[in-house]
Amino acid sequence: MQDLSTRKMDNSEPKEGKEHLKDKTTSENPQGTMSASEEKALKEQIIEMIKTCYDPEIPVDVYALGLIYDIQVLPLGKVYILMTLTSPNCPAAEQLPQEVKDKVLGIEQVQDVELELTFDPPYTTDMMSEEAKLELGFL
Repeated sequence: MQDLSTRKMDNSEPKEGKEHLKDKTTSENPQGTMSASEEKALKEQIIEMIKTCYDPEIPVDVYALGLIYDIQVLPLGKVYILMTLTSPNCPAAEQLPQEVKDKVLGIEQVQDVELELTFDPPYTTDMMSEEAKLELGFL
């Protein structure tokens, strides 16, 4: 039986951590580097794109729901996203992570996305933004 606590959304062999995404850049290959302000701007674009993804059963975007645990902008247009679902048995378990990945790949500067799905820590409504809690009647 497959362990669903952590699952990678790519078609390649499982890799340890995200080290394989970090290509070394040298003075001969400066294209992989990005200034702090460029990295911040790209991360904001990624967040805005993720905010267009909605859980089909809940009228709130996945970012406001607190389903995105981590976003890392790496060299050479690579992005690492750690996310969860509201439940391991979520009916959108295949659709939602793929939608997040596809939308982030739609950003011009993004060349590759590794999306890791985890259920540790388990999702709770405490992870929602105040806006999401208000929208869903938790406040």
